[in-house]
Amino acid sequence: MGEGVKGALREAVAPQVVAALAEAVAIMARLRGPGGCPWDREQTFDTIKRHTLEETYEVFDAIERRAWPELKDELGDLLLQVLFYAQMAADAGYFDIGDVAAGLNAKLVRRHPHVFGDVDAADAGAVLRNWEEIKRAEKAGAGGVAAPGLEEIPRSMPAVMEAGKLGSRAAKVGFDWPNVEGLFAKLQEEIGELRVEIERRDSVAAGRVEEEVGDLLFTVVNLARHLKVDAEMALRGANAKFRARFAAMERSAGGFEALRSLRAEELEGLWDAAKRAANSHGRESV
Repeated sequence: MGEGVKGALREAVAPQVVAALAEAVAIMARLRGPGGCPWDREQTFDTIKRHTLEETYEVFDAIERRAWPELKDELGDLLLQVLFYAQMAADAGYFDIGDVAAGLNAKLVRRHPHVFGDVDAADAGAVLRNWEEIKRAEKAGAGGVAAPGLEEIPRSMPAVMEAGKLGSRAAKVGFDWPNVEGLFAKLQEEIGELRVEIERRDSVAAGRVEEEVGDLLFTVVNLARHLKVDAEMALRGANAKFRARFAAMERSAGGFEALRSLRAEELEGLWDAAKRAANSHGRESV
């Protein structure tokens, strides 16, 4: 990308945005510097990791609730994580936030040749194919060796996401269910195997039950993949729906503790009432 294009991109960014980001970087450096905040100075890459995960999910939550003012704050908290890691890396002499931004800029330009070059991409599918091809070429050019098969999928990612990516990766060589019906059949098979282990009622079966539950969940995640549904987001939606309905049950009963005194059929009645109330507001039922 030529200097003229780079200059035009820089000019497209409002000066106050540049100033605000520069101030954020300076504040983080001050917090980590001599005489800064004792807590910030004590943190390490490992102690900050859990906060990064928490902030990511808080961003998800704000988006799902369409809480735009909250999203602004949550994105700031997520940006703080990036600034924190970059400052710790700068303190150690590894790299700084400028290196992070420069690397990202170069990657975005390289992987969007249909925008910054002369490559054609008719649709989003073509864009993704180009992206993967460029990514492989970059790795080969850097002397890297592609991880064999499923080793390309990090074991550190959340289990639901890992299951989907494992299934998607295996599908690239044709190891996949041919259609959704095959997955429904597999679901019934896994449910049957789980029932068998539950009925054994012995110490050996306890470990097998966990294994069969895992197989069942893996199959459900891959059913979602075939249906082009994000399993993580689908489950988060189901969790939110359950929260809302259970909260309605609590309100009807007069609080959480009041639910303890109700019979099973009474609890079911409250659940059905909460479900009908949600449906009357145009929500889907389960």
